[in-house]
Amino acid sequence: MENPFKFGTVVDDKFFTDRKEEIEHVKQVLNSNNHLIIISPRRFGKTSLIRKVTKNLNRKIIYLDLQLITDTSDFAAQLLKRVLNVNKWEKIKQLISHFRIVPTISLNPLTNGIDVSFQPTTNHFVVLEDVLNLIEKTGKDENKPVVVLDEFQEIQNINKNMDRQLRSVLQQHQFVNYVFLGSMESMMKDIFEDKKSPFYHFGYLMTLKKIPGSDFFNFLEKRFLPITPESRTVSEQILKFTECHPFYTQQLAFYCWNHLQTDAYNDRMLETVVTKVTREHDTDYERLWNTLNKTDKKIMIELSLKNHSPLQDLSLSQPTSTIYSGIKRLLQKGYIVKNEEYEPDDPFFKKWIADKRTLLNI
Repeated sequence: MENPFKFGTVVDDKFFTDRKEEIEHVKQVLNSNNHLIIISPRRFGKTSLIRKVTKNLNRKIIYLDLQLITDTSDFAAQLLKRVLNVNKWEKIKQLISHFRIVPTISLNPLTNGIDVSFQPTTNHFVVLEDVLNLIEKTGKDENKPVVVLDEFQEIQNINKNMDRQLRSVLQQHQFVNYVFLGSMESMMKDIFEDKKSPFYHFGYLMTLKKIPGSDFFNFLEKRFLPITPESRTVSEQILKFTECHPFYTQQLAFYCWNHLQTDAYNDRMLETVVTKVTREHDTDYERLWNTLNKTDKKIMIELSLKNHSPLQDLSLSQPTSTIYSGIKRLLQKGYIVKNEEYEPDDPFFKKWIADKRTLLNI
């Protein structure tokens, strides 16, 4: 039987889990004249949610991950490349000819894709402004393109004035829906919730939470039922370990399914599978661990070993300011997330730390 679980890439169709309420909210915003902001930790399914909705909109979707952008000219080139991929050349070549700096567009024989570049200029933003205005000109009131800018908090690293420059252009657009995705909650809220920010209240803000346990349980149980009579127990054990984290739940379910293809369920199955996955990533986790400073390591150890927030205990041996600087750093790196309390984002990394701490006294 085909494994019914998927992780590591965009999840869609039969692999997509619930999010019915969020899907309706996204549809409502994209069918209006408003823009959308979605904030959640990495691997919570922001991109999958957006692609699930936009797939059936019959509108042009332009998606760009700003993590991969190096500067303003690169932003413009990569955005234009995606515009060209969803529009007919005959429709937009006249618009491009009026750019203040005309781009070089060529066909890459190695990838069979389009390459775009701009000549160096002292005013880098004009090239991005021209591309953004081109998108606006391709839109219509009844058929607006959707521009998805993922990891939007990265604009602060592209150019210190990017937020102000972008807002000055985007606020003029009437025929585009913009979607801003971000995984750094504090940085995204600084951009969209701080009254001093140019993007203050620029769109409808959604904070994507974990999938409710009952919904995730039903999703898992239904898919484990054909392969084991212990589908309820397996589903409960998976969710207890992952605490309903969308990515890691799918990952662990995938490995449990593969295990059950060859071995019947027993009381030690989950422990066996989790240990196998953790060992497979031992080198990766060791590399991550070695990037942390001493304070960050202490915080990760405390969060991995205790079932309650240990920050008060840690403050007895570390200044409070040092601890919260470490927490901020770990949040930005995505190693920890804040739900009801701070907790490691990756339950497998959490187990790796706990095991190493117990067995090897790291």
